[in-house]
Amino acid sequence: MKNKKILVTGSSGYIGSHVVDTLDEIGFEVTLFDMVPSNFNKCMHKEIVGDILNIEDIRNAMQGCDAVFHFAAQADIGASSETPVNTIQKNIIGTQNILEVALEFNVKRILFASTIYVYSELGSFYRVSKQACEKLIEEYQKEYGLEYTILRFGSLYGPRANEFNAIRDFLTQALNNKKIVRRGDGEEIREYIHVKDAAKLSVNALDEKYVNKHLIITGNQQIKIKDLLIMIQEIFCGEIEIEYDKGEDLHHYEITPFNYRPQIAKKITPESYYDLGQGLMDFIYELESTFDKNNSGKSIGLLKQKP
Repeated sequence: MKNKKILVTGSSGYIGSHVVDTLDEIGFEVTLFDMVPSNFNKCMHKEIVGDILNIEDIRNAMQGCDAVFHFAAQADIGASSETPVNTIQKNIIGTQNILEVALEFNVKRILFASTIYVYSELGSFYRVSKQACEKLIEEYQKEYGLEYTILRFGSLYGPRANEFNAIRDFLTQALNNKKIVRRGDGEEIREYIHVKDAAKLSVNALDEKYVNKHLIITGNQQIKIKDLLIMIQEIFCGEIEIEYDKGEDLHHYEITPFNYRPQIAKKITPESYYDLGQGLMDFIYELESTFDKNNSGKSIGLLKQKP
């Protein structure tokens, strides 16, 4: 599908903006679609500001497109538990609108941003909405032949992360407070993947071998949260404190989300990938630069060398 026209919904967001960058590097013609203009539209691709709950907005964006990366959604698990109606409207009704317009314009494939939380009973209404969307997409393929690829993302980190992103939260606490407070005991296990690696794998999923497949996109490096926090502490030369809040986080898994069985997915990981330590360093530099601008240089220095 190289050189074809691709629509990316949620193009101003965390994953969506990086997918746009990757598509651009390869040579695709990209149309951006989101409720706010993207700050990362480096090559001035066509951009439609609109709402996935508005059919006409979607039509304006999708006409002439060969494939759609559908990333627009309520992605904050905490917010989804507080505003289930908003989550259901954005994630489920919005996705159905995308599917209907895709049929109207004979789009070849929908690539949908899902989550590994579909394997879990956790994740609140965010998880429920993603499970429902997957079933909708599968049924549209059975009934109407609309091809799809489901992308089930694991734990992401890296530039442009949302405020509710876990690693962004850790680094923000370190920069602001010289202290990281983590709910839980730190024994939780994650397989973090750098967002740029995840974006490349997402674009690779345009390959025909992934038509009507479910893919798990996660990292190669499995790590306990407490070891990750120690790594961050060492990067800050031991100048930050780590504190564990023993309260239980009801919406997040401890070691694995796998206690619910949706349709089987093939796990894919990058052959070459960002080292977690280097990725953290780059991410900290970006965040500290932001804090320096916003706080008149009050953030702590990152790389003070020990004598």
